[in-house]
Amino acid sequence: MLKGKTALVTGSTSGIGLAIARAFAKEGANLMINGFGDKDAIEKERAGLEKEFAIKVRYSPADMSKPAEIVAMIEETEKAFGSLDVLVNNAGIQHVANIEDFPPEKWDAIIAINLSSSFHTVRAAMPGMKKRKWGRIINIASAHGLVASGQKVAYVAAKHGIVGLTKTVAIEAANDGVTCNAICPGWVLTPLVQKQIDDRAKASGKPVREEEIKLLSEKQPMHEFSKPENIGALAVFLASDAAASMTGSAYSIDGGWVAQ
Repeated sequence: MLKGKTALVTGSTSGIGLAIARAFAKEGANLMINGFGDKDAIEKERAGLEKEFAIKVRYSPADMSKPAEIVAMIEETEKAFGSLDVLVNNAGIQHVANIEDFPPEKWDAIIAINLSSSFHTVRAAMPGMKKRKWGRIINIASAHGLVASGQKVAYVAAKHGIVGLTKTVAIEAANDGVTCNAICPGWVLTPLVQKQIDDRAKASGKPVREEEIKLLSEKQPMHEFSKPENIGALAVFLASDAAASMTGSAYSIDGGWVAQ
């Protein structure tokens, strides 16, 4: 579906970002992956993607809190592959605390990586997309981009901001062949979440499934997690020609979280 296109996925060395990258690779897109982690593990993943899907994959260690590194990554992608066709803004961090206890430096870091980085990537990628009259921008927001939870003031503010950024970019690029949409996941079963559940089960002495349901029920009516692969599949659809007139929207994939 996307053979000959190039996708850049930020925060794609693990978790949801890696699943999105794999989804695009499966459809034939070349990749620029980005994120932190063990260098050997990242290189193994990069080489593995190339071999498995017969595509070209490069890695950028750009720090998403640093605008100059972000711009350099966009430029490197366009130079290496000839174009940047699909931009997926996925990089994110989290900190939990009541607002009166929330460290200002944590606020600054979360806003920089979860919100401002998307401004910088879109700003740098948009001229090329408009010139080629084709582009797909997909921002990974959250259920917290639509509703709030306590102790997550920076995360909720950033994700609400991502939804607003998405709408504005969509309006500006509406007649340039460029779409911009947001995906709003709820609970997603990643290795970190699985560890959290396993730890809860160990501490309580209750079955893992019981702790899963308890955790999910705190927010969503469906007692099943979304999978990273589900997010990847939705991202691929939004990048397809079938979604050419879908722009400026936030798509929930959250087990009914925000329907309540």
